[in-house]
Amino acid sequence: MLAPPLKHLRPAPCARRLLWLTTPSRQRHDHRSRDPDIGLTTPAPDAAAGSNTASPFYFEAGYAGWAKRPSRPFPPPFFSRPSGSFSDPLSTYNRSVDRRASVNGEMIRGVTNGDDALLVSENLIAANDGVGAWAERERGHAPLWSRLVLHFGALAAERDGYGGGSGGPDPVRYLTEAYERTQEALRAPDEWLGTTTASSALLHYVEQSGAVRPVVYVTQLGDSKVMVVRPRDKSILFETEEQWHYFDCPRQLGTNSPDTPAENAVMTKVEVEEDDIVLAMSDGVTDNLWVEEIAETAVSSLDAWREKLANGTLGADGGGGGSLAEGMRFVAQELVLAARKIAEDPFAASPFMERAVEEGLAIEGGKLDDISVVAALCRRRKG
Repeated sequence: MLAPPLKHLRPAPCARRLLWLTTPSRQRHDHRSRDPDIGLTTPAPDAAAGSNTASPFYFEAGYAGWAKRPSRPFPPPFFSRPSGSFSDPLSTYNRSVDRRASVNGEMIRGVTNGDDALLVSENLIAANDGVGAWAERERGHAPLWSRLVLHFGALAAERDGYGGGSGGPDPVRYLTEAYERTQEALRAPDEWLGTTTASSALLHYVEQSGAVRPVVYVTQLGDSKVMVVRPRDKSILFETEEQWHYFDCPRQLGTNSPDTPAENAVMTKVEVEEDDIVLAMSDGVTDNLWVEEIAETAVSSLDAWREKLANGTLGADGGGGGSLAEGMRFVAQELVLAARKIAEDPFAASPFMERAVEEGLAIEGGKLDDISVVAALCRRRKG
């Protein structure tokens, strides 16, 4: 993603992929890891670990990310040491909590992948996509914006017991608070410029006829995507719709953007079943894979992991151990690999190419971008 409109009244073109379009394909693969970075629950203080939620349901989840270029380390006062890993400069430079990225005395939630930010917890998953062209502007820092909006939104949800403390979740209010607190944190003298899209899925519940059923509160602003897939028939129960100002310029929160959560965020309640798959993804996935491919890959990957678990062949191939969270991490990894394969192929058909052709642009192949996925399975708590 590249730079946003810099004026409210007359936006300039969002040249988010200008650098990608002008970079020869033979140069696109240099100096990048071939394997996705993967993980389970993203770092958070022990006090934030789901104990304050009233929901009888929770997510078994994992994440994977592959960045088109290394993440920039956070600047002071948020963090000052560089690192080679997409999560290290932001969460785990070493094992000491006081060395982790922080704002207002709080450890910053989530991890960063390039300019994207990911969050995984038992009741909330999220994927924000920072607008990368801010790196070309003085004091521009897209990953700082995507990560802080994610962080402050997670804090707001935690304080509200993920909806249990106020009669039900209010994700738009959480996102509004996140946006306002990010603006406050990045004002002078610690001013940094940037914008980000935002997407999240919060797992709650509803009581119907004496039964308790899981409900996912999906919130969307921009062109990242949340999908709900039912494994037994590979059906897509729900997917968010991308929000655009115009082609390749999504709605976004941050510096000089006219968009706000109150005016532009869309929140949808989606009734789900146990064992439904919920995905939160940046557009590095959806610009390279059609939604049917995403659903097929998610379900077939989970089936493959379960088969390996039954056969005792999990391990070195990234399948991990036997927990469902590790299975969902495997699903996320396989989605990242599938999207990366198209992103690096200058002759592949892709959704991004299709949309570009509809706009009259002569673009072929996949779209190279940060690729981020959180994959979660809805489960009922025991007891």
